[in-house]
Amino acid sequence: MITVISGTNRQGSATLKFANHITNELREKTYEPVELLSLEDLPMSTFTPDMYANQPKAIAKIQDEKLLPAEKFIIVTPEYNGSIPGVVKLLIDACSVRQLKATFTGKKAALFGVASGRAGNLRGMEHLTAMLHHVGVTVHPNRLPISGIDKILNESGEVAEENTKKAVSDLIDAFLAY
Repeated sequence: MITVISGTNRQGSATLKFANHITNELREKTYEPVELLSLEDLPMSTFTPDMYANQPKAIAKIQDEKLLPAEKFIIVTPEYNGSIPGVVKLLIDACSVRQLKATFTGKKAALFGVASGRAGNLRGMEHLTAMLHHVGVTVHPNRLPISGIDKILNESGEVAEENTKKAVSDLIDAFLAY
């Protein structure tokens, strides 16, 4: 199974629209099951100091259904203050209290960064790569920064820019062969 993670809890985000594009393309290119995990759906009330001693049911459900069965992850993260949204780090932390190795170790990930600015979250993808390496995930060497996300998506929220579509398709192909 491949799990695509839309790495923000911001409602109506361009990140989720972009993650949907990736999910749809993956489903066209592979017979493997593909799941989408939108962190928009994650109740923020699950993130409390107690989550390290007593994993919240919402986190356990995500871990059991979307992370543990996955062999590969595609993570799409927007740029927030020069890095990734804190909710991505909180999810990794919350899943580290139960079955850390089974959840992450030996699995593979591809990273897409999205930003309205010029860098496409390059710095954030570096930070996320370090975190994923720490928990045992191997990150594909080609990470794709998407700049000007607001200009790439059309009014319907679909990726409309042909060069971006090709770059996404090429990375998906490389990741499926990885």
